[in-house]
Amino acid sequence: MDMDSASSVVLQALTQATSQDTAVLKPAEEQLRQWETQPGFYSVLLSIFNNHMLDVNVRWLAVLYFKNGIDRYWRRVAPHALSEEEKTLLRAGLITNFNEPVNQIATQIAVLIAKVARLDCPRQWPELIPILLESVKSQDGLQQHRALLTFYHVTKTLASKRLAQDRRLFQDLASGIYSFACSLWSHHTDCFLQQIYARDEAAALGLLERTLLSLKVLRKLTVHGFQEPQQNIEVMGFLNAVFERLKQFLECCRQVGSDSPCREKLEKTIILFTKVLLDFLEHHPCAFIPLIHRSLEFAVSYVFTPAGEGVTFERFIVQCMNLIKMIVKNDAYKPAKNIDDSKPESLEAHKIKTAFFTYSTLTEIGRRLVSHYFLLTEEELTMWEEDPESFAVEETGGDSWKYSLRPCTEVLFLDIFHNYSQTLTPVLLDMVQNLQGPTNVEDPVQLLMKDAVYNAVGLAAYELFDNVDFDQWFKNQLLGELQVSHHRYKLIRRRVIWLIGQWISVKFKSDLRPVLYEIILSLMQDPDLVVRIETATTLKLTVDDFEFRTEQFLPYLESIFGLLFQLLQQVTECDTKMQVLHVISCVIERVSIQIRPYVGCLVQYLPLLWKQSEEHNMLRCAILTTLIHLVQGLGAESKNLYPFLLPVIQLSTDVSQPPHVYLLEDGLELWLVTLENSPAITPELLRIFQNMSALLELSSENLRTCFQIVNAYLYLSATDFLQNYAESLCRSFCDLLKDITNEGQVQVLKVVEIALKVSPVLGAHMFQPLLPAVFRGIVDGERYPVVMSTYLGIMGRVLLQNSTFFSSLLTQMASECNQEMDQLLGSVIEMWVDRMDNITQPERRKLSALALLSLLPSDNSVIQDKFCGIINICVEALHDVMTEDPDTGTYKDCMLMSHFEEPKLSDDEEPPTEQDKRKKLLALEDPVHAVSLHQFVYEKLKAQQTLMGDPGFGALMELVDTELVRQLREFLQGF
Repeated sequence: MDMDSASSVVLQALTQATSQDTAVLKPAEEQLRQWETQPGFYSVLLSIFNNHMLDVNVRWLAVLYFKNGIDRYWRRVAPHALSEEEKTLLRAGLITNFNEPVNQIATQIAVLIAKVARLDCPRQWPELIPILLESVKSQDGLQQHRALLTFYHVTKTLASKRLAQDRRLFQDLASGIYSFACSLWSHHTDCFLQQIYARDEAAALGLLERTLLSLKVLRKLTVHGFQEPQQNIEVMGFLNAVFERLKQFLECCRQVGSDSPCREKLEKTIILFTKVLLDFLEHHPCAFIPLIHRSLEFAVSYVFTPAGEGVTFERFIVQCMNLIKMIVKNDAYKPAKNIDDSKPESLEAHKIKTAFFTYSTLTEIGRRLVSHYFLLTEEELTMWEEDPESFAVEETGGDSWKYSLRPCTEVLFLDIFHNYSQTLTPVLLDMVQNLQGPTNVEDPVQLLMKDAVYNAVGLAAYELFDNVDFDQWFKNQLLGELQVSHHRYKLIRRRVIWLIGQWISVKFKSDLRPVLYEIILSLMQDPDLVVRIETATTLKLTVDDFEFRTEQFLPYLESIFGLLFQLLQQVTECDTKMQVLHVISCVIERVSIQIRPYVGCLVQYLPLLWKQSEEHNMLRCAILTTLIHLVQGLGAESKNLYPFLLPVIQLSTDVSQPPHVYLLEDGLELWLVTLENSPAITPELLRIFQNMSALLELSSENLRTCFQIVNAYLYLSATDFLQNYAESLCRSFCDLLKDITNEGQVQVLKVVEIALKVSPVLGAHMFQPLLPAVFRGIVDGERYPVVMSTYLGIMGRVLLQNSTFFSSLLTQMASECNQEMDQLLGSVIEMWVDRMDNITQPERRKLSALALLSLLPSDNSVIQDKFCGIINICVEALHDVMTEDPDTGTYKDCMLMSHFEEPKLSDDEEPPTEQDKRKKLLALEDPVHAVSLHQFVYEKLKAQQTLMGDPGFGALMELVDTELVRQLREFLQGF
């Protein structure tokens, strides 16, 4: 097919692919997808999007298909890769003319040229940069702009490559074109300033666009193009010029006013200037040292003196504050603790900073931050009135300080206060002193000022530890503030309760807590919603604190919990409900079982909230967390929640349901605590386990929790569980063991070990397919000690508690290995004796002794042959488990447990879960805890003596080391 006919066919398909009718659209998309790998397809696309006569939507689609094709088929090693001949033609076609009239398409073409450049420039495409540089000089306005746009995207893409070789290539490119880029930027900037002062705003806007693009190129070249930029006069010259240009552009802002068509681009350019400085500081802190003084002088004058009035705007203030913060905080500018270890650059930078931050400068910055930038704005106060929930939970965490003014000012305040606390502490304390006593509610300025100062005291709590007697201040001043009920005073009530939350973990006497709980109780009923939400947050901080004592809180628990629940119902936003749920979870977690009488309403409300939050997975995560703490607090009573609880677990842990992506981790945790606190298995609880095989297939970081869930089912109802699920579980385990770390292998085998412990007969039968591998591991002498120890634990259980199964396993293995059974048994005992030291847990060491002793009495020559080894293991185990009674001088087995008793709990201890009780009852039946080892040794040796007669047994004992015999006799002296 020739080019013209191919072109018309592709054009028709692209036209149909822009249709709104799916019956036309779908076949066209399918046809285009099939052509993606056809030779010549991308040449046709190029000719289509370069034809300005065609429909814009069709051309747009052609560019997108071309761009996706670069990602998939441009690399040589890609399947269906483009031929080198076609790529050569395409590269040439992409840069023949820069005259695309539509802005969006021009941007997409620039991006796809950059994508090709990333892969091919400079080796396969050496002509790209020279052609771009030539086109940027064009007198034609459109061509010049489009070439500059492409130049920027190419520079940006090449600068982002991180391999050492690519970085060297970019540095070579940068040093070759830097002078040109600088002069281009200067030229466009001067032309723009001329036009703006001539009041020709239409012409100025086009020039400003070029100024912006050329500055973007320079930013990438400056930051990423030089290994030691301080050595390059042009780079440092450009950075110094940035300050002059910034002043000119800020002055322009004043001239043009806020409704000028240039205003938005002007602000963008100003922000880009600051980004140049911030990026350079981040990547080259040492090269930035000569610019420190100028940067601080510039930023401080615009942000903290009248120089900025009328010219600054919020985003610029944020950038300036970040510049100050990054200089103050930069580790490269701090001398080492021992001055002699400091680098000369650090000392120089420190000296410049110290010279700049004089007492008067710091005082002015501190006062301005608090008294100007900390004040609540009109917008914030309106938001408080009109949308109190958004105001109360405004996001200030993470990286918000980089973009938002309030978090930015607070972070800057903290960093400056931390680094210059000696100077700033008296300044702040003086501001506090001036605001003693209640403030006149008719004086909004003073109310806002007090709010700001208290905010500063809260933020700097750790720094002020030695300078503020918070307990006294709380009793003498803050308590009084909280009792002013006027609606305008809500500003201060909210700020004071927040302030207490900030200080609670820093310095707050334990015996003042009851007073605080009284306050919280009162403020949770405040008419203002913001105050109530802030109070709930402080409650969380109080309850979560290290010094929290449950008995102090209990008298208030019922009332406060009821009010928290009311608040949860009153708020409507997802984020607020999450915040309140976190407080509720925290309270339940800290008071544990004491919560039981008060959770009725919450238990009834959560199903409704779960239903309402179907679209809000993060809120559902918060509900899951609350349920986890609720189940732990309710213990066995949590069974009453099953009608709601079990479907929630079912949905959260079903990997075929989309929400599992968000809910799985918390859902598994909830599943586990539900099992641990369950008094008895129910059919529904058993049915949820159908979700497990898919979870084990995921083999994600949640695997450990999955194993804990399996174990919990085994403890809860081994027989029901194994009969229903052991087969599928065994298959999952076999698949897992093929490709898993040693640590993972141990986790899987521990589950099998627990199954054998809980149900020796059924467990061995159900997990039979896994046991030959365990047997082989022992005979082959598994190298990894923890795995070997687990193998021996499993085999010990089988041998001691299911000897008939052990015999059949031995028969099976003997035929597989072509060995005599006795010979194979001898190998197992020998390896067991040899690797006993791999076993570190006393329970498993005792189990090994009991298991090997269970082979006696025997007239089997192999067992008699290994008799010395068996005695050796017994004596080792006796040393592990026997303790001497100092009064009688006799020995007793310290692992014996005779009866189940409820432990006496101290206040700090958690009560035992239902699973803890089940484990305790199981231990009473476990031979390790039910059989006295020295008695078992005595009985088995006695039986062997009876079988062999005294002479034969005497001869056998003579083979044992005399020291071992002496130790054995000492342990058995009471018999």
